[in-house]
Amino acid sequence: MSSSHKYIKDYPRPQLVREEWVNLNGEWDFRFDDALEGESAKWYERLQADRKITVPFAYETKASGIADETFHPCVWYERSVAVPAEAEGKRIILHFQAVDYAATLWVNGSKIGMHEGGYAAFSFDITDAVEFGRENRITVQVVDGNSCTQPRGKQRWMKDNFGCWYVQTTGIWQTVWMEYVNPIHISRVKITPELERGSANFGYELGNAVHGYDGVTLQTIIRFDGKLIRSTETSVERGMVTVDVSVVNEAVGEWKVKPWHPNHPNLYDVEMILKQNGKPIDTAYSYFGMRSIRIAGDQIILNHTPIYQRLLLDQGYWSDTHLTPPSEEALLEDIDKTIALGFNGVRKHQKLEDPRYLYWCDRKGLLVWSEMPSTYEFGDDAVERFTQEWMAVVRQHYNHPSIITWVPFNESWGISDISTNRKQQQFTESIYHLTKAFDQMRPVIVNDGWEHTVSDIITLHDYEEIGAMLEERYRDKDALLGNKIAHNTHRYPFAQGYGYRGQPVIISEYGGIAFTSEEGWGYGNQVRSEDEFLKRYEGITQAIKNLPYVCGFCYTQITDVQQEVNGLLTEDRQPKVSVEAIRSINLA
Repeated sequence: MSSSHKYIKDYPRPQLVREEWVNLNGEWDFRFDDALEGESAKWYERLQADRKITVPFAYETKASGIADETFHPCVWYERSVAVPAEAEGKRIILHFQAVDYAATLWVNGSKIGMHEGGYAAFSFDITDAVEFGRENRITVQVVDGNSCTQPRGKQRWMKDNFGCWYVQTTGIWQTVWMEYVNPIHISRVKITPELERGSANFGYELGNAVHGYDGVTLQTIIRFDGKLIRSTETSVERGMVTVDVSVVNEAVGEWKVKPWHPNHPNLYDVEMILKQNGKPIDTAYSYFGMRSIRIAGDQIILNHTPIYQRLLLDQGYWSDTHLTPPSEEALLEDIDKTIALGFNGVRKHQKLEDPRYLYWCDRKGLLVWSEMPSTYEFGDDAVERFTQEWMAVVRQHYNHPSIITWVPFNESWGISDISTNRKQQQFTESIYHLTKAFDQMRPVIVNDGWEHTVSDIITLHDYEEIGAMLEERYRDKDALLGNKIAHNTHRYPFAQGYGYRGQPVIISEYGGIAFTSEEGWGYGNQVRSEDEFLKRYEGITQAIKNLPYVCGFCYTQITDVQQEVNGLLTEDRQPKVSVEAIRSINLA
């Protein structure tokens, strides 16, 4: 693993790093607006808050300092931020990593803009509303709802928790931060590794240049482990620049290219320098992994070799902070414990995780399935909201080599009639093809668990607790994948009108074992002892491994989550059973 990345602890966007930034987490003024009167009463001119909140933790959490789990439809935030006089001439960009659900921003009482969607990052250019050399008042209104047409994932829409749905998340729940940039600056870079060609393609988007790009050049410098691999400089004529750079270099060894793989998560570093008349005006840093992921028949091929995926379902939930990671160290702990348990990947379930988690998965070689939080009611609003946010998410996380699969839909949630409803089937097809239009690399799963339409991988969910019965159920591949038998009580692998085309098959949910001593629920009968747990775990895991056409599994789950107590670890990350025993079963 190369180790020369531009790493800044707690930096919220590790795929496009600048050394100068302002972290706006911490204490903000806060106010509930249950009557939805704040905007008409012009609270953005002076909030007159009645309490404080610790950002980025939602008011429902203990870490926020409020710990009120009741639903409030509208909340307001305010704080002052000093903008130095010497920043004049720069553009001031205010970034929000995630706000649930609809955020409206004012600066010094001037309305800047609005963003809808609870999981994707977004930014506003606030320069024209800022007073340089003074304190500036930032006001944020967030409107949330119990609507099932907005992507909400595991957030409850009832008063109390139920099933596997938990306390809602309202408002700012990831880092808020600010940076000062040149009017011409790198706003986005899309990095596509092309392993077969030994090159990487860079698609740059530049910040708006009012006066054009005269004399502007863009230098791309690639290093591996501190060694220079390639440096190229190109002239800039417009706000989009494409650069194709060879990484073939004997400095990295006899094969001239260092691929990324869980066993050797090699990363190349990128320094991007925007210049005007030869003088640097913007410098940013990124990284990428040289890896390919593709489907070949019934196998998933990572680089040039089939990979058997041992995945762990991960909902990214903590007792005092809910969906928000309590710290970067907490993210690292989850990754390290997943690897220690003998898994080589995670299915991030019904959540888009903090990009710092993905950064450490890139660094440590943990595979990631990235799954979109579901809607739960089909209709025009749901189609529009889902599509807009999903594509923003794919763009945001595209560069991470650890992400090897996109999962837009799970268990027919939000598309409950997909088995027979042509409209819902066409919706999933459109999301599949939209995703492919943006990302030609990764497999896309539609719809995880059962009732697939078009899907690169066929995934099945089954919580059978007896290994022999599980193996017997899946023994007749043709009957199962021919929709002749249901694999999950009343669910079939394919929606009507669709069929098996030879794709890889993965059991992407199973297990969920809980102990009888625990308050809450797991799947199937609860076990009384560690020995009973391990015997059952080994039985069902080995049954899946014995199926010659299945190329991976995903165990439910890494930790307990509120009332769901089927984790290998407790909610505070303590192992319930021997880590070594689970590891030895996984790797057997």
